[in-house]
Amino acid sequence: MGVFLGIDIGSVSTNLVLVDKEGKIKDSIYLKTCGDPIRVLQKGLQDLSGRWRDSSVEGVGATGSGRRLAGVMMGADVVKNEITAHAVAALKVDPRVKTVLEIGGQDSKIILLRDGIVTDFAMNTVCAAGTGSFLDRQAARLGIPIEKFGELALQAELPVQIAGRCAVFAESDMVHKQQLGHKMEDLLLGLCQALVRNYLANVAKGKDIKAPILFQGGVAANLGMKLSFEKELNLPLKVPPHYDVMGALGAALLAQHAVRKNGTNFRGFSVGEMDYRVSGFTCPHCANQCEIVEIYADGEVQTCWGGRCGRWEAKNNLQKN
Repeated sequence: MGVFLGIDIGSVSTNLVLVDKEGKIKDSIYLKTCGDPIRVLQKGLQDLSGRWRDSSVEGVGATGSGRRLAGVMMGADVVKNEITAHAVAALKVDPRVKTVLEIGGQDSKIILLRDGIVTDFAMNTVCAAGTGSFLDRQAARLGIPIEKFGELALQAELPVQIAGRCAVFAESDMVHKQQLGHKMEDLLLGLCQALVRNYLANVAKGKDIKAPILFQGGVAANLGMKLSFEKELNLPLKVPPHYDVMGALGAALLAQHAVRKNGTNFRGFSVGEMDYRVSGFTCPHCANQCEIVEIYADGEVQTCWGGRCGRWEAKNNLQKN
C-alpha cells in the first residue's frame, strides 16, 4: 500500500504520521524530543519500519523548528513552516474552518483562514505562558499528572483570579493563592482562564476570530483550556481526533501533493539505522565569523547551514577552502 510520511520536529515533541492516498491517518507516533531530534527521529522511523516495512512510502514532508534537519535526513520532498502545515491539516479535518488555535510545547499560534486560504496569522514572541511546557511544570509542582489537569479544572466551583500576563507572574501568583488555601480545582481553572486571556490579548490581539474554530496542539487535550476559550470567545471549539500531530499530518498531505509528478526523494526507513553526527566550525573568510553546522551520515557530509553568504551551502563537496 502506498503511504505518505509527515514529520514534525519541535522543541518538545517529534511527531510522525503516515497517511494513505485519501489522506486518512494510518499510523502516528508522538515522541518527546528531549533535546536530541536526530536520535528521536531515528527511533520513530524504526518503530514505523517494524509495522510498515512492506509498504511503499511515496512522499515525505517535514515541518516544525527542526524541519531542515528532518528534510536532510529523510530526503524530504517538501519542507514547510508550521503555519502552512497546520492550516492544511485543519482544512482536511474541516474544509469550512475559519480559525485555528494551536498551542504546542513551547509556542502558540493563531491562523485565520477564509475560503480555504490563510489570510493572517501570529505566533507568541517572548512569553511561554500557556504553552505545554509551562502547564507541565505547574502540574509537576502541584503533584498532579498532566493528563488529569483539565479534568480536575472542570471540577472547580469558584475559579481563582490568576495573573497570566507572563509565565513568571502566573507561577508566583499561583504560589501565593495556593498559600492562601484555595482549592486545587479552583486554582487550576483560574490558571486556564488567565492563560486564555493572555493568549487572546497577545497572540490573537486584533484578530477577527470566527467559527468554525479548531483547537490543535498538545494543549488541546486540556479540557480546562478548551472550556476557558469557549467561555471567553462565546464560541464553540472543535478538537480534532489527532490534535497532537496535526503539524505532521499537514506535512504528509503537502508531500502527497508535491510528488504527484516527480516521484519521491525518500531515503528509506534505513535512515533510522544510519550513524548521524553533527559538528561545526567558525568560517574564517570574513568578519562575520559565521558558525557553520555540518551534518554527517555514516561519515559523509550531507549538508551544512549557518552562513550568511551561502558559501558553504553552495559547495557540493563542502571542503573548507
